Amino acid sequence: MASELRVDTLKDSSGSNSVGMAYVAGGSAKAWVNFNGTGTIAARDSLNLSSLTDVGTGNYRVVFSSALANDDYVGSGTFDWSNNGNQINCTPNTTAQGLVLILENNAFVDRSTVNASYLGDLA
Repeated sequence: MASELRVDTLKDSSGSNSVGMAYVAGGSAKAWVNFNGTGTIAARDSLNLSSLTDVGTGNYRVVFSSALANDDYVGSGTFDWSNNGNQINCTPNTTAQGLVLILENNAFVDRSTVNASYLGDLA
């Protein structure tokens, strides 16, 4: 039989910092990664990351350890800045992965620091 813990608020050990469970369940990132996107790519730190693949220049695949419920999740990201005309797209691909695409002046580029986060419901 599975056990269940029901709480309205989580607090730290001092009792002074708290967060409501609705925020934790609905508003927290379900996956994120900070990685080196040049040469042999590697995650520096992450949450819910199963694998990270270099698909091509400026194109990376992030595979989640625990799938999201559907393809309607939200992805966002940042990378180290080099000049004007930069953009990053963290797009839903399937419930088990997302794509990170980096463009600089309409051309795909690799960056040394890439950050991506994904918000939605876990499956």
